[in-house]
This record gives sequence, structure tokens and C-alpha cells, in this order.
Amino acid sequence: MQNKVVLITGGNAGIGLETARALAKKGATVVIVSRDATKGQQAVEDIKQTTNNDKVSFMQCDLGSQKQIHQLVADFKTKHDRLDVLVNNAGAFFSAYAETEDGIERQFAINHLGPFLLTNLLLDTIKASAPARIVNVASRAHYRGFINFNDLNYKKNYDGFILAYSQSKLANVLFTNELARRLEGTGVTANSLHPGVVATDIALKESKGIYRLGWWIWKHFMITPEEGAATSIYVASSKDVEGVTGKYFDKSKEKKASAKALDKNLAARLWEISEKLTGLA
Repeated sequence: MQNKVVLITGGNAGIGLETARALAKKGATVVIVSRDATKGQQAVEDIKQTTNNDKVSFMQCDLGSQKQIHQLVADFKTKHDRLDVLVNNAGAFFSAYAETEDGIERQFAINHLGPFLLTNLLLDTIKASAPARIVNVASRAHYRGFINFNDLNYKKNYDGFILAYSQSKLANVLFTNELARRLEGTGVTANSLHPGVVATDIALKESKGIYRLGWWIWKHFMITPEEGAATSIYVASSKDVEGVTGKYFDKSKEKKASAKALDKNLAARLWEISEKLTGLA
């Protein structure tokens, strides 16, 4: 990873932090993105101290804000002329319904539209850096996901986990597969992955009731963030994955995604709607 530039969203904690740490150990120039400036700066200092790599920096962005994503990309391009690896790691879970400033349900906005917009705005830089990799952290939850085109916000029948979260994770895999098809011949690969059921605070920050209690209990039986980051690190840096694209990984091995995730027509339709919702159309 020497002389390679890596951008990792949600790199201030959990899986993202451990992914950033591992790639910094390999010699990469690592840029972590977080909406919390204090935690982001603390993560940078932590990574520098534990890896002896000073090529680690922080950029602030709330992936639920399309305005902030545009600003992030503009700022990144003024500081870096290449991007070898983009790891769309940041994710969110909310048990209660709420919309972002763009009028989109928070999980669909942060988990899918944020990475979709960020990736597309950075594509010119990524292509110019080829061979390059795009790594999207999805979830096994995509197997039960359904893209509700009649109500993407699930405003009429909201369930934070079973409906909204699973939909956003299916969208991650569909986006990855369509992106891989569009990038054929460019030297840029795109793959998605399930990190495992990891003991992070994703469901504790803004969730209530049974979701919060259940996650707090289950957390004691989950794998560590270090273990959860292993597949992200593998897909982002291993020579075994060189040239591999449009695949879904679990425990650092290729695994067949759901039938819905492999539906090319569904992926194309989602892409078209995502373009409209992010103003890229």
C-alpha cells in the first residue's frame, strides 16, 4: 500500500478505525472521514501513534448531507490528486423515523445515497489512479432486503431494522454490482462485503426501546471491530482480489449475494432513481 491514497468513511471508530489502522500499517496515505471532528482528530492521533505512519489525516462530513458530500469532494481534490482505494464504510441504524435535510429517510440517505453520491463525484480521480478499488461495506441483512420503490422512505410503514436497514444494505450490493458493470475496462474494481456481526455502537447511538436493549445484550456475543475489519482490509489491499470486481465477500471469501442483489434490472432501476435523488441525473 506504499504510495497509495485511501479514503475511508466512518474511519473514526469501530470497523472503519481498524481498517484505517491496518492500511496505515501497510504504508498507505489514509484519509478518514467522520461527521464528528473531535472523534476524527482523536482517531488520527491514535492511528499515527500505533502505526508510526504520519500520513494520516481527517476530513469532516455528514454523509446524510448531500451539500457536505459535495464540499468533502471539493476539499479532497484540492489536497490529493489520486485515490487508489475508496472504502465506503460509514453506516447508520435508527429505530425511529426521521428525514435528513434533503428530505430522505436517514438510513437510506446515509447508508446508500451518501456512498452513491460520494463515489460518483470521486470517480474521475479514482479512474485516473487505476488500478484502483472501491469497497462497499454492506451486510448479510441484504438477503432479507426489498427495494420499496413506491415508498423508499418507508414513511407509511416504518421499521428501522427489518425494513429500512435491510433495504439500505440491499441497495449497497445492487449499487456495487451496477458500478462494477459500468467500470468494466477502466481498471477500477468495485466489491461489497459483510463484515460480520460486530460489537460496535451502531444501534446504541440513537435507537430506543427493544432495539437498544437487544443490541446491548447481543453485543456481548459479537465479534470485535478488529475481527470485523478483516474482510474490508482483505478486499481493499490483498493481491488475491486484484482485478476481481462485482463480487460479494463474507469472511474474506467470495459468497453468492441474494437473488435480488444479482438482479441487473433492479440494479439499473435503483441507479436511475439514486441519480435523481442526488441530483446527478
